[in-house]
Amino acid sequence: MRLRTSALPRGMREGDNRRPSIYSTMDAMPHLEFYANATATGRIRRSRPSLETLRKAVDVSHTAQPVRFGWVTGVMVRCMLNIWGVILFLRLSWITSQAGILLTWLIILMSVLVTSITALSVSAISTNGRVSSGGAYFMISRTLGPELGGPIGVVFSFANALACALNTVGFSETVRDLLIYDSQIVDSINDVRIIGSITVTVLLLISLAGMEWESKTQILFFLVLMVSFINYFVGTLIPATPQKQSIGVFGYRSEIFLENLFPDWRGPEGDFFRMFAIFFPSAIGILAGANISGDLKEPEIAIPRGTLMAIFWTTVSYLAISSTVGACVLRDASGNMNDSLPLNFTEACEGLSCGLGWNFTECQQSGTCSFGLSNSFQVLIQVSGFGPLIYAGIFAATLSSALAFLVSAPKVFQCLCKDNIYPYIGFFAKGYGKNNEPLRAYLLCYIIAMCFILIAELNVIAPLISNFFLCSYALINFSCFHASITNSPGWRPSFRYFSPWTGLFGAVISVVLMFLLTWWAALIAFGLIIFLFGYVVYKKHCQLTTALPVLLYLPQCLVLTGPPTLRPALVDFVGSFTKNVSLMICGDILMDDEKSVSQRNSNEMIKWLNQRKVRSFYTSFKASDLREGARHLLQASGLGKMKPNILVMGFKMNWQESSSKGIEDYINTIYDAFDSNHGVCVLRMMDGLDIRDELETEVNQAFEVDEAIESDDQISDADSDVDNRKNTVNDQIKTVFQSKQGKKTIDVYWISDDGGLTLLVPYLLTRRKRWRRSKVRVFIIGEQQTMENDRKEMKTLLQRFRLDVHDVIVMTDSERPPLAKNMRRFEEMLAPFRLNEGQLDERTAQQQRTEFPWKVTDKEMDALRLKVSSEKKVRLNEIIRRNSKYAALVLVSLPVPQADCPSSLYMSWLDTLSCGLHCPVLLIRGNQQNVMTFYCQ
Repeated sequence: MRLRTSALPRGMREGDNRRPSIYSTMDAMPHLEFYANATATGRIRRSRPSLETLRKAVDVSHTAQPVRFGWVTGVMVRCMLNIWGVILFLRLSWITSQAGILLTWLIILMSVLVTSITALSVSAISTNGRVSSGGAYFMISRTLGPELGGPIGVVFSFANALACALNTVGFSETVRDLLIYDSQIVDSINDVRIIGSITVTVLLLISLAGMEWESKTQILFFLVLMVSFINYFVGTLIPATPQKQSIGVFGYRSEIFLENLFPDWRGPEGDFFRMFAIFFPSAIGILAGANISGDLKEPEIAIPRGTLMAIFWTTVSYLAISSTVGACVLRDASGNMNDSLPLNFTEACEGLSCGLGWNFTECQQSGTCSFGLSNSFQVLIQVSGFGPLIYAGIFAATLSSALAFLVSAPKVFQCLCKDNIYPYIGFFAKGYGKNNEPLRAYLLCYIIAMCFILIAELNVIAPLISNFFLCSYALINFSCFHASITNSPGWRPSFRYFSPWTGLFGAVISVVLMFLLTWWAALIAFGLIIFLFGYVVYKKHCQLTTALPVLLYLPQCLVLTGPPTLRPALVDFVGSFTKNVSLMICGDILMDDEKSVSQRNSNEMIKWLNQRKVRSFYTSFKASDLREGARHLLQASGLGKMKPNILVMGFKMNWQESSSKGIEDYINTIYDAFDSNHGVCVLRMMDGLDIRDELETEVNQAFEVDEAIESDDQISDADSDVDNRKNTVNDQIKTVFQSKQGKKTIDVYWISDDGGLTLLVPYLLTRRKRWRRSKVRVFIIGEQQTMENDRKEMKTLLQRFRLDVHDVIVMTDSERPPLAKNMRRFEEMLAPFRLNEGQLDERTAQQQRTEFPWKVTDKEMDALRLKVSSEKKVRLNEIIRRNSKYAALVLVSLPVPQADCPSSLYMSWLDTLSCGLHCPVLLIRGNQQNVMTFYCQ
């Protein structure tokens, strides 16, 4: 049936992807766009109606699409350029001379081990939800919380700004060294300042031009580096001229390779860890892609693939260059053409060079050799086929790294400023243009970089850089370990090649390396982080409450069990998905003024829960009725973030025999839960939940198939009398939820989009041993002509959620009329609660409408027939009974009652939806806010 535009809610216009649920035209069916990031720039925002404004519309706005990058240009190329730097061209050959080829490879592989483990952790976090702009800070703050995320955001953005200054000064020093051969501007120090200031200003202008221009510039740098590498490897194959041989370059020689295979420590810096400390900063660029995660097309795919590929190829390049240069160049050479040996020489000659026709003995013994691996930093330039191309490579490596850091620092700092963790920094949160560019943060980063460029002393700040990055790696690895080991329900990374123990190992080794490299810099880094951490904790200034619950949402349940001993199935069911994960409170509402609960009875209830191995609190509350008691428990239970967000009740099996007040109390309790923005779950079992009759008659036949229904029409199913408490504390009745479910299915009828709670509960259940082999099936409403598209869209959404769902089934026959006998059953069930106005005069009818608001009037029934709302619920029950005959558990979306819906009518709907099934049925509804999403915020 096609709805006209006028019949749709405002905001749900034709052309909108949202479709109304069969429950109501105002309710919405599940849709992928509901879980899109509201703050992600350039994305169309669609939202489901809230509980409060279920009848109102949310306008759909359209914004210009920003530039997005794939995994190659956005991550891999950027990371490779950030990893390659001055050390590759000017220090790697010297490290090879000191440590030898074997230990140099060990240094490289140790560095790669740290970065690879961190890359696995970054991949796990980035696939645990679609990350927004902010990179490492965003990942840590949304996983470990703002207390640790805030300090590392400050430290990491500051370290990126300093790294920009370092690479700029490295470029400036290379240019200065070239100028020394011809002329100087002022002197060696001021030349670095002048060149560095001009360079960082040009880089700032490139960054301000936008990410598209910045990405094109990076590609240009990448191509220059590729040409310089080719130039170097070609140079190793060209036969060495006498001029090259005089400076120690001989081409590939096995004797040179064997000589350079082992270490030859020289000078005060000649030890393994000093070489490691010098090399490690060349591997710190692995987060360059993650830092611009907000500008990537698919961050959850691009970050793992691009980062790991960048590490692989840069590692290959480091290993190849260290081994080839060690096979081609001597450690010592004089550069003097007169040191060549004649064919019949008689003078004293020592060392490997003698067999190659050169006598470098004199400079070796006096320590005056100016060339060779141990004495010159220009070896790669000397080996290459055309030296100036290596200079071009040095310029490309330093400038590309400086540009990447200049872009990363403002992006991270902007995300930090948006969260308002620290005061006085909100000014820098503002973004401009379609890419939300942080222009103010760019200027701040430029000023910081300029200050350190003017110092022109790299050795003063270099130790802090490595330690700050290692500190970031340690926290990233620890965040993954923490999320995995605590079994957080929000931790569902689709990246499978991660172990919590590798994360812990990465965190420990990063901290150890911080102190091995520069212990005083490590103390400074930790001191700064502890200070920033203490400020956040002390001031409680964090404003992340709108973003954190998505990944950190926990189903914290207030369960109206009455005495827990009388409803063990309800206790076991909720305990199945809250144990060791979240909060569970068993609420007992006492409605008899003559009775009170002693401390002994409360202790007995807790003892019974402990014996049953259920992690739950128990609380009782005296109230005049169910609604009052539930309202007070919802408000008073829990503390801080450990407060219930879901109300769980048992289904009122005896509602047709209950008084009008009992029905009103029960339904109004659901109303109040929705009004206070809580989710609601109603559990129904075929023979009810209360086992008092079994306890009285000492009959226990697995309880789930032999349970009586209470007949007290004054007391709801969740609020029974407490007379039988004393003799039942030690009775441990086995319920269906304590048995292994085998390969039975958990069937989820996701009729209305509620934010994902309907899917979260079965996911948490399947993490338990008893339910692990159960297969989850998701049923959705659809039409025959669009069935495949509906199925494909739902599978895409479930894959984004990282949920392992066995099958998605599209129900295309929900619009068919129900069987006549089932419709008659519904009408007969509702008949005692009808107000037959046609048989009464107007005055009497008006009086009864006032006295019995819970009854259903003829007008309401006529309206319901026009909307065929009741027929659709009867039809849905027929579909459920047909498809879920052998299921272990059925979950059905709970309809949200309208304000003017009579309680008896709503109760009949709940009865109709859940009747006729032998397995437990859970009517469930979230609070219309995302509890599962493929975005991190």
